[in-house]
Amino acid sequence: MSEKIKIAVACSPGGHMVQAKRLAGVYEKYDHFYFTFKGGVADEMKKTSRVRAIPNIVKHSPLSWVVGVVLSFYVVLVERPNVVISTGAGIVVFFCVFAKLLGAKLIFIESMARIKRPTLTARFLYPFSDLFIVQWPGLLKYFPKAKYLGRLF
Repeated sequence: MSEKIKIAVACSPGGHMVQAKRLAGVYEKYDHFYFTFKGGVADEMKKTSRVRAIPNIVKHSPLSWVVGVVLSFYVVLVERPNVVISTGAGIVVFFCVFAKLLGAKLIFIESMARIKRPTLTARFLYPFSDLFIVQWPGLLKYFPKAKYLGRLF
């Protein structure tokens, strides 16, 4: 009997979500859900997709970070994804680390907008990633074990 795979697509709304949705052909055939910030994008996505959204922890007080940590851990515990695909940004760090600690595989794709210098999220998640993809060869000097696949989006 084969194991059923559950995929979490973890990213902030906006450009990161646009990039993640362009990969839908890879994950839509599996049980999947999106992990992102609460707001208009998440509300719109909930009309057609399963979305787990937490408050925007980046733009608020340090207490919001504590809330973000707790809620991220809660979503990981409830959902138990086998694989996390992430295009960033900040909101995903806690979620990805918790998922990894509970046995999920982590695939991180650095933003195609980052040509010369990596994002802070990429720097945090590189050590936890099972597959780390960059879209520009210059980023390999920061992430020597990364895979350069060219432009994905």
